[in-house]
Amino acid sequence: MSLKASWKFTDTHTVKKLCAAVLALTTMQLALAQHTPEQGTRNVILIIGDGFDDQHVTMGRNYLKGNDGELLLDAMPVRGAVQIETVDTEGNPVYVADSANTASTLATGVVTNIGRIATDRHDKDHPTIAEMATAAGFAVGIVSTASVTDATPAAFLSHVSNRGCENADIIKGGMRYGEQYAGCPQDAVSNGGPGSISEQIAQSNADVVLGGGAKHFAIATEAGTTPAENAKHSQFTLANNRAELMAATSDNKRLLGLFSKSTMAPIWRGTDGRKAESMVMVQDDGTQVTPEPMKCEPNPKAEGLPTLPEMTRVAIDKLQRRSERGFFLMVESASIDKESHSRNPCGSIGEVLQLEQALELAQDFAEKNPQTLIIVTADHAQAAQIIPEPSLFESDSRHVLAPGKIARVITPEGSIMRVNYATNDFAAEEHTGANVPLFSNAIGAQWLKPFMRQRELHDAMLQFLNLKPKSPIE
Repeated sequence: MSLKASWKFTDTHTVKKLCAAVLALTTMQLALAQHTPEQGTRNVILIIGDGFDDQHVTMGRNYLKGNDGELLLDAMPVRGAVQIETVDTEGNPVYVADSANTASTLATGVVTNIGRIATDRHDKDHPTIAEMATAAGFAVGIVSTASVTDATPAAFLSHVSNRGCENADIIKGGMRYGEQYAGCPQDAVSNGGPGSISEQIAQSNADVVLGGGAKHFAIATEAGTTPAENAKHSQFTLANNRAELMAATSDNKRLLGLFSKSTMAPIWRGTDGRKAESMVMVQDDGTQVTPEPMKCEPNPKAEGLPTLPEMTRVAIDKLQRRSERGFFLMVESASIDKESHSRNPCGSIGEVLQLEQALELAQDFAEKNPQTLIIVTADHAQAAQIIPEPSLFESDSRHVLAPGKIARVITPEGSIMRVNYATNDFAAEEHTGANVPLFSNAIGAQWLKPFMRQRELHDAMLQFLNLKPKSPIE
């Protein structure tokens, strides 16, 4: 039976077993992936700002550098736009994505459904660039300010049918966020699957994994051990705080750093924790009342946690020493998106600052190692919009109110930036369907185009590392 013919089975359990077998075979084949020695060491540093669309780039620039200033991003010589692609279960286009399916496309080159992690709409697993890189002798690192089991980091190191299957407790379904959740029972180890996301990361061949998500590694698997224990058996050194992270720089061992139970707290917040608020119209005289301006201040919940640039520095240091061929590193500034969901512009702006600091480290490394491709992009667009301050209609006799909620942020240059969130009236804002920006260093001009799709961006990174499987899964 041919490989393509084998995918005609309709039983999901059978297909998942076949997927696991074929993926294992493919990994062996990937070890033979072409990499021309005379090309020397090559590195890819992919920096993903989750939800980092042009609105958030501009919010960051306005606050961090001022109207006349420039971000480090703005000085990068290669700039373009990336189209986001998503499909439904029938393969029809869907115009607004989530982090799971877009990160999966960046990782595998396959366009898939919302919620899927490195699997296509038929629930077939596809090898990721991280898996291909390790099989070919490159070092691999994943760094995120989210849980390392969250959608974006998970898509590079695991394969499940839904992003929520972060641990062995939930993979077979249960209550999640107050709602009944179906889980991913076909992915459970007892059903012949690869296990939950945390289980797969613990058994992965990654060299460095840093971020949040400790709670998912403390939940026992069906075998009775925890992913944290399994990671130790897989020769990971575990770091649980900033001091242990810094101490780990003195050795050349694999490193799994888990610094918070789930998402790491953003470094900034609005004044006294304030977020965007509704405009109010006083009923007796029709006067509009806008929320009081706020400033951005340090978030006490982030005190003592390692920062994104600190994790990035450790990752680069370890990766360059763990392989002479080079490395693939994905760095995610996750809470640009998460703080936009919760209508907190200061939280998002603080994450833009961390992204810039991580980029500076990447650029310093690339200056000394010129065969390093740096790419900065986003997985999808988000809800925040910069709107006029004051509103063009603030004095209109018809008393026009902004929909949704607004935050009036006092910038360091003394002006007010008004940010509006209005995708819904629920507790969390939604993603939007715009294309996202693309930035790269000079070497990227040879590999990138002014307009690309996320699957093409995946292919460009693969080509730069000269990785091409001899028998790819179609």
